[in-house]
Amino acid sequence: MLWDLASGEQKPPSQLELKLHGEAIRSSNSKRILVPGPLIIGAGPSGLAIAACLKEKGVPSLILEKENCIASSWRMRTYERLKLHLPKHFCELPLMPFPPDFPVYPTKQQFISYLDSYIKHFSISPLFRMEVRKAEYDSNIDFWRINAGDDWEFISRWLVVATGENAEAMVPKITGMAEFKGRLLHTSCYKKGDDFRRERVLVVGCGNSGMEVCLDLCNNHAEASMVVRDKLHILPREVLGVSTFGLSVWLLRWLPVRVADCLLLLCARLILGDTEKHGLKRPKIGPLELKNSTGKTPVLDIGALSKIKSGHIKVVPGINRFMDKGVEFVDGRQEEFDTIILATGYRSNVTSWLKEEEFFCKKNGFPRTPFPNGWRGKNGLYATGFTRRGLLGASIDAHRIAEDIACQWNSKTKHLPMEL
Repeated sequence: MLWDLASGEQKPPSQLELKLHGEAIRSSNSKRILVPGPLIIGAGPSGLAIAACLKEKGVPSLILEKENCIASSWRMRTYERLKLHLPKHFCELPLMPFPPDFPVYPTKQQFISYLDSYIKHFSISPLFRMEVRKAEYDSNIDFWRINAGDDWEFISRWLVVATGENAEAMVPKITGMAEFKGRLLHTSCYKKGDDFRRERVLVVGCGNSGMEVCLDLCNNHAEASMVVRDKLHILPREVLGVSTFGLSVWLLRWLPVRVADCLLLLCARLILGDTEKHGLKRPKIGPLELKNSTGKTPVLDIGALSKIKSGHIKVVPGINRFMDKGVEFVDGRQEEFDTIILATGYRSNVTSWLKEEEFFCKKNGFPRTPFPNGWRGKNGLYATGFTRRGLLGASIDAHRIAEDIACQWNSKTKHLPMEL
């Protein structure tokens, strides 16, 4: 919601273009908007969660989203066969559960429909096509100035960064990449396996996305090879009908991390067998300890491992260089491919537009303080969706941020500076 400075009433964002002149904007600049409540950057699940929690506490907020829809990453950068990796009760947003008829692991389409219902239920109306170019704290007025879209400037007492861990695709620089004459794409552009039927496809990366893309390719009669350069943990998605994630949460309530890791690896060995003989070596440090220290998520197997064991998915070493028809691996072997898919992940882009050096780390774009204390900075700056704990972590952050802002909220003063 925006604030009509003449009447003191809130106006829906759909009226924004009707309020560009005269009494609605207290500035000679017709594109300067005063936001009485928090300004949230990003209309993904994290941004929607904080908006709902704020509304539940009576605090108005405004979301800026660079794309033309909510949850743009889910809608535009994910493949069709995607399902939530964790059971739905670990992935629901605050104050609204999933529909009871949804399966344990909802599909991409079901999750998007849930988010659509979520914004309707809480009457959340983001401003779309508002890509933030710069956000900087103005100590003269103790407010944040945010430049977005076509030369708009938003002024707000509180700034919530909800662009998350996966703001932009990571594309590695590999020698000779420009020489490859086949199809080269990132998983953010991959949709479905039958687009690659009968092709020789190399997937670069062996995380959850790389494994799932390989499985999808294999199920659609493509010849899939997967680059495994580093050691990784593969765990079964469920143990005796219980989700491995849920089991991990339960174990950590009672046991030290290393003991819990030992039990998880024992279960993995019994269910999946020895993965190392298939070229999938495990790190020395356990999966939970590795996640806590580096943020690297273990792979939850949904069928790719059996295809690796049967030889339908071939494990190959790292790439030394690209060639016009394929690649040369680090062991000197050369192989031709029709398509190469980069399952090389995503990264935060916060430091490219947020002019602040104390809260967010310049190197990786994450809060310097790790979970559970990385949600609040100085001068009304907050972060949600950077916990490396998925939707559950984002929900935890949303509750904390809303509670903190609500304690500062005073509807009588409207929180607006007298001089801009």
